[in-house]
Amino acid sequence: MEKRIAVIKGDGIGPEIVDEAMLTLEKIGEKYGHRFIFTEVLMGGIAIDETGVPLPDETIKVCKNSDSVLLGAVGGPKWDNMKGNLRPEAGLLKIRSELGLFANLRPAKLFSALANSCPLKNAEKNAPDLLIVRELIGGAYFGKRETFVKDNIKTAYDTMSYSDYEIERIVKVAFDMARKRRGKVCSVDKANVLDSSRLWREIAHKISAESPDIEYSDMFVDNCAMQLVHNPAQFDVIVTENLFGDILSDEASMISGSLGMLPSASLSGTSLGLYEPVHGSAPDIAGTGKANPLATILSAAMMLRYSFDMQKEADSIEKAVEETLGKGFRTADIMSDGMTELSCKEMGEKVRENIK
Repeated sequence: MEKRIAVIKGDGIGPEIVDEAMLTLEKIGEKYGHRFIFTEVLMGGIAIDETGVPLPDETIKVCKNSDSVLLGAVGGPKWDNMKGNLRPEAGLLKIRSELGLFANLRPAKLFSALANSCPLKNAEKNAPDLLIVRELIGGAYFGKRETFVKDNIKTAYDTMSYSDYEIERIVKVAFDMARKRRGKVCSVDKANVLDSSRLWREIAHKISAESPDIEYSDMFVDNCAMQLVHNPAQFDVIVTENLFGDILSDEASMISGSLGMLPSASLSGTSLGLYEPVHGSAPDIAGTGKANPLATILSAAMMLRYSFDMQKEADSIEKAVEETLGKGFRTADIMSDGMTELSCKEMGEKVRENIK
């Protein structure tokens, strides 16, 4: 099978971690008889430096004509003083909108070998193995906003807006994912305060009533944040809006051992998806070899699973990561006593050695 992949390496550690994911996909291609054709395009700070904008039109065109997109990370202090629409992160928001990527999947799983890296007590007994389904192209990040001065008072506002169809399609994705997992969905909102959350809960209840095979519950976002550190094992699939999902998924990443372990998939209504690690560009360690490539490698596994329907191939990568960790190999962010510390490149090589 032949698949075309648009590659956005981005800024900071992006090129290092994406290189390891690409090499891992090539190893999978050799083992299973696939051919992956990579086309590198620009987005983020490097795109600003070379083209003057965070997301060039050519990048959008290549991504739309590809079977999937692999992304490293964008941003850094070099571009912090740019205007909002010219910051590297603006490119990330725009590509999500251009590709119609409304569903963000962020699994948070604690590998048994990393139990000592989890800040929770009794981590092995209460280990998280959950999936956060985050609405990605609505809410406060895409709503009307303004900063203005009136009567010498400076004011800023952002609008959190959702329509019923936006809520319905993301909640249906969560229910579909739960059917492939343990059959539980928790919808997270702030319905005691926000009108948008009350509509969210209304639509979620409607879909729940149509899905008797799924165990359904509601939870306020503040309570969910507490429960994630108190008893993460209670969750299977969490579905929520954009802003809440951003915060909760970052929290979930820390109870999984490290932000460097958390992959993600952003999906549209087609097989086209964008796959990236949850962590940022970490410019402070760029070029030092300290970056953890595992989240990006696991994101490539999600690409195989969700965009290409290559289940065995995805399983092969995930098992290789688990085996590598089980043998005591670590990058700096997950290092502990008695383990062997590896560079970014060395970790990628070890994972590929364990692909069977």
